[in-house]
Amino acid sequence: MAHTDIPSPDVSNAVPRPEYPRPGFVREKWLNLNGTWQFAFDPGDSGLERGLVHQELDGRILVPFCPESELSGIGDTDFHPAVWYRRTVRIPADWAGRRVLLHFGAVDHDATVWADGREVARHSGGFTSFTADLGEVADPAGEGTEVVIVVRARDARHGPQARGKQATEYANSDCHYTRTTGIWQTVWMEPVSEVHLRRPRITPDLASGAFHLELPLSTNRPGHRLTARVSDADGETVAEATVRADLDMAPRMVLVLPEDRHRPWSPEDPHLYRVRIELLDADGEAVDRAECTAGLRSVAIDGKRLLLNGRPVFQRLVLDQGWYPDGLMTAPDDAALVRDIELSLAAGFNGARLHQKVFEERFLHHADRLGYLVWGEFGDWGAGTGRTTRDNQQPTAGFVAQWLEAVERDYSHPSIVGWCPLNETHQELHDRQSVLDDVTRGMFLATKAADTSRPVLDASGYSHRVAETDVYDSHSYEQDPEAFRRQMAGLDKDEPFLNPDNRGNPGKRDTDAVWSLPYRGQPYFCSEFGGIWWNPEEAEAAAGDDREVSWGYGERPRTEEEFHTRFAGLTAVLLDDPLMFGYCYTQLTDVFQEQNGVYRFDRSSKLDVARVRAAQQRPAAFERPAGEEGR
Repeated sequence: MAHTDIPSPDVSNAVPRPEYPRPGFVREKWLNLNGTWQFAFDPGDSGLERGLVHQELDGRILVPFCPESELSGIGDTDFHPAVWYRRTVRIPADWAGRRVLLHFGAVDHDATVWADGREVARHSGGFTSFTADLGEVADPAGEGTEVVIVVRARDARHGPQARGKQATEYANSDCHYTRTTGIWQTVWMEPVSEVHLRRPRITPDLASGAFHLELPLSTNRPGHRLTARVSDADGETVAEATVRADLDMAPRMVLVLPEDRHRPWSPEDPHLYRVRIELLDADGEAVDRAECTAGLRSVAIDGKRLLLNGRPVFQRLVLDQGWYPDGLMTAPDDAALVRDIELSLAAGFNGARLHQKVFEERFLHHADRLGYLVWGEFGDWGAGTGRTTRDNQQPTAGFVAQWLEAVERDYSHPSIVGWCPLNETHQELHDRQSVLDDVTRGMFLATKAADTSRPVLDASGYSHRVAETDVYDSHSYEQDPEAFRRQMAGLDKDEPFLNPDNRGNPGKRDTDAVWSLPYRGQPYFCSEFGGIWWNPEEAEAAAGDDREVSWGYGERPRTEEEFHTRFAGLTAVLLDDPLMFGYCYTQLTDVFQEQNGVYRFDRSSKLDVARVRAAQQRPAAFERPAGEEGR
C-alpha cells in the first residue's frame, strides 16, 4: 500500500476502547478521544517544515490502533519514520474555568503535541504514558470550546531505541513481530483545578495493617488539606485520616486498619480496598477528589526464599507478550485483556512475566482484582549494535528515564510482585566498564530508589551485572527433561545454571564465555523455559519444517501426547526443587510465526488445557514448611 493511499476506517461501531483507561486513579469527569482522527504518513519526516501543524490531513485512522494494525483501518506494515494525527475536540462547557489535562496512554516512539498550533508536550518512549497541560479553558459563550490537537510521532528504524519485540527488518522473523508506530493506547482528557492531585503512591504495610499514602500535589496553598478514607469490599469505611496540604509538595499519611478488617491480598483472595481522596481548600470545599484501589500484601526475601505475605508461594508464571492478530500491541477491547488472564489461570498458571512490553494500566487493574501475580518489565530490546558480544549492547539514558516512568505509573498495583528492567542482555563480561554495565546498574538503582517494597531483578537471563541484585535467574530451552534436570541441579550448592553456560548441552556456542557476575545466594528461578514447538496443522503440512512459517524451541513433538509428556517432565524438574521459587513457561499464546504457545494467536485452543493445568498443580517442593524441604 502506498503511504498516500490511506483507506478510511470502519466507524460504524461505537468509540473503540471506551472504558476508563486509568482505573487505579479515577476522577469523575473525563472525555475519551478515541475514534476517527485525521492522519498522514510522513516518510521524509518533513511535515513540520511543510506546515502540517496547521493543515488538514487527507487520511483517516481509528485511534488507539496503530497504522500497521488491521483495526486502525490502514494495515500498512512498512517502516514509518514519522506519522501525523489531527483532531478537533470540543471541550465540555462545564469544564470552563478549569485546567484541561490531555493524556496519552502510549505513543511510539517520540511524540510532539500541539494544541491550536502551540506546542504543549514532547515525550520520548513508546511504552509509557504522558500528559499535556492545555491550561485553563475560557468559554465566555458557555457553548464549549474547540481545540485542535495535532500529534507527530517519530519511529526510527535504526539506532538504539527501546522497541521490545518490534522487528527492525521488514518482515517478521524469529521472535520479532510487526511494528507499532504512533498512538497505540487511549487518548483522553480530564478537567482539574489549578491545585490538584497528581498520581498517588499507595504502599501496603501488612506488618502494621496499614496503607502509607504519598500524595503529590500540583502546588501548595495556605489552608488546604487532604482527607483519605479506606473502605472494604462491603463499602464500609474502615480507616480515615486528614493531613495539611500546604507544607509539603507530597503530603504523607498512614491509614491504619482495625485488626479485624485485615484482609491480605493474595491469589486465593485478591481483596481490594477502595481509597477515596479529597483535596479541600481553606473553606472546606473539595477542589479535587479521586478514587483508588489498594491491596494489603507484602513481598519479602528470606535467604533463597521469596515470600508473599510471609509465606512461600510458588510462582507458576507464563510469558505473556501482549500481542493480538488484529491490534498488534493494542488489545481489541477490554474483554481481551481479561480473557488472557483467565486463559492463563485455566491452564494452571498463577501469574506472568509481562514480557518486553509495558502493559496498559487496565491489564494491571484486572490482574489486581483476579489475584494474578506479575513481574513488570521494560521493552528494552533494541539496544543491540550487531557487533561482537563484547560491547554489542548500547542502551541510552532514555532507557532509564522511560523505565522510571513505568515504575511510577504502576507502583500502586498489588499484582506486581517484582520488577525486571532488562531482558537477555547478551554481552560478555570483561575488565572494562561498558555502557551496558552503567545502564544496568543505573536502572537497578533507580528502581530500588523508586520502590523499596519489591524485589528487583537486574536483567532476566544472560548478563547479570549487579552483584547485589535481589533475584537471580536463567533461561533454558533444553527440551529433554533429564538433561534439563542435570542442567538445573546445583542450586543447593550455590552453583545454579547460569547463561550462557550450557551444561548438558554439548556443542552449543559460548560455553566458555562469562556473561554475569557470580551468583551470591539470592532467590533463584528459571524465568524462561519450555517454548515447546507445537502447531498440529503445520506439523502435517508440506512446509512443516519451514521455520519462517512456524517455529518453536527444540524438535517439534510428533504428537500432542508427546507435547504433554515433555511439558510435564520439564515443569516437574522445577516443581521438585525446594530452592526454586518459581518458573516462567514460554509462552501463553502463539505470536505470528513463533508457535510455541499454550493457545493459538487468536486465543483458540490447540491443546488439552486440562492436562497442562494438571501437570502444574502437583505440589511444589518450595511451598513445603521450612525445615521440610528435603522430605
